[in-house]
Amino acid sequence: MELQWPLIAFTTLVAWSAGLFASQSLMALVGAGKKSQMAAWVASAVLLAVGGIAVFFHLEHWERIFNGFGHLTSGITQELIAIVVLAVVAVVYLVMMRKSPDGASVPKWLAGVSIAVCVVLVAVMAHSYTMAARPAWDSVLWILYVLGNACVLGSATMAVVMSLKGDDVKPVALPALVGSALAAVTAIAFAAFLQASGGSFAEVGFYFDPTHPTKAMADAGAAASAQAPLLWGGAVAVGALVPLAAAFMGKRTSNWKLWGAIAVAAALVGAVCLRIVFYNLGLSVFMFY
Repeated sequence: MELQWPLIAFTTLVAWSAGLFASQSLMALVGAGKKSQMAAWVASAVLLAVGGIAVFFHLEHWERIFNGFGHLTSGITQELIAIVVLAVVAVVYLVMMRKSPDGASVPKWLAGVSIAVCVVLVAVMAHSYTMAARPAWDSVLWILYVLGNACVLGSATMAVVMSLKGDDVKPVALPALVGSALAAVTAIAFAAFLQASGGSFAEVGFYFDPTHPTKAMADAGAAASAQAPLLWGGAVAVGALVPLAAAFMGKRTSNWKLWGAIAVAAALVGAVCLRIVFYNLGLSVFMFY
């Protein structure tokens, strides 16, 4: 399958936005990071908006997207509902924050709801890509991987924001380290699944697609093997292990301006690398293309 850059940007930025909003909600839940709440909220909103705009560039006739919104079983409809719900919760969060005496606090119940909505949005977004017709995509490990993206990108970004705003970074240190560890575990697990996906395709007994007799059929094993350097070097080594090491150093030194930024940058590189592999292996179960 051809690389779908608008969707790569969409899934990465929405996971980042949800992860950041969940991280600031977690800080609100424990009464920390008050100086950083507004900056984090704005950053999360911008990421969500840019990600939402990016998805329209995937469509040649973007106005036809509205034709699918009447079907609740459609992945794009479910994504829209989840995004709208998150946007509503975010607006309520902003209003409650601005009305609080210190201008940065929200009720604990709202912080908890915000975290839950963020998790649901990321899960729904990732689930819309799972389909039996594309074996390399048909795994719950993909959903867990995208949730891992949200954990590392959101917590590390929150750590950077809190450090820049002069907040005490100790409350975010453990969530950042745990988030990075979860991201590393899910990345390694999904990478192993993708590497083994070459054996999941059906044998059809042809060397050529009967409907495209001049085009040779793809070799599943070769396609999976060819992605190994980008998968294990880019997505795992850079995108999973580097953020984990950076989070460990950030917690140890409290220098989140440096180590948090490294974690975010490496996690972004890894997220893009894995999504490139994801699309390169997004082949039909019958391997006609």
